[in-house]
Amino acid sequence: MDEARARDVLAAAGVLPGAAGEARLLALGENAVFAAGDLVVKVGRDAELLDRARRELDIALWLAEAGVPAVRAAEPEPLLVEGHPVTVWHRLPDAIRPAEPRDLAELLRVVHALPAPSFDLPSRDLLGGVERWLRLAGDVIDPADAAYLRERRDGFAAEAAALTPHLPPGPIHGDALPRNVHVGPEGPVLVDLETVSSDLREHDLVVMALSHDRYGLPDEAYDSFTEAYGWDVREWEGCSVLRGARETASCAWVAQHAPSIPKALAEFRRRVASLREGDETVRWYPF
Repeated sequence: MDEARARDVLAAAGVLPGAAGEARLLALGENAVFAAGDLVVKVGRDAELLDRARRELDIALWLAEAGVPAVRAAEPEPLLVEGHPVTVWHRLPDAIRPAEPRDLAELLRVVHALPAPSFDLPSRDLLGGVERWLRLAGDVIDPADAAYLRERRDGFAAEAAALTPHLPPGPIHGDALPRNVHVGPEGPVLVDLETVSSDLREHDLVVMALSHDRYGLPDEAYDSFTEAYGWDVREWEGCSVLRGARETASCAWVAQHAPSIPKALAEFRRRVASLREGDETVRWYPF
């Protein structure tokens, strides 16, 4: 789904007060995210994401009732427009500063202290999107690379299922990165709730460890995260398993963009090569 298609769906949904063509594009990934006036609208890539969109709205209501600072839904149910799920959210005030790792850690402490909601949360199916992302990549990527990632997926899925956690399992954010925190006038707020799950709390912490090891997060920034949270997941013997699973998923996620974004194809090849060579020091980059 490119921006033009997403704007067509946005226009057909009729959820914004003004013209869809005037809405500001905030992000384009599995969802196209648009902002206009006091609203933000997410347009999902395809109908397969409808159930996830519905669950994200349920999660937003649950977090609101629990008093967790998080984005709030403007409409309680998703729309399905021309095969795309559409959800509507209240727009947050402008950020007063970029989110920092310590902001994320403080919010994770709040989420990790929550009991389970009244509805079922799924487990963190970190590797569940691998097949779809590889399928979307088509023949643009080397079939041998796709086969390699499928093999890694199966291996890490089995290893992850056998892990003994250090922390008590329960609700997690699922994609715990500073980019999913918005720091407004009233403080840090969690956004992007579609991966909220019930699973090993370590899933949320491994993300930042990988950010340090692969994406160049400075030592002091990572240290501020572990100090604010109160524990460093790298001390846990299962860390390498969850890290390997997330690397596999992150590599496959990039693949879906390879047909339309040359930088994505180059980054995909870089990531696969580093995994094949077992070199954990190769720097990965956004595209």
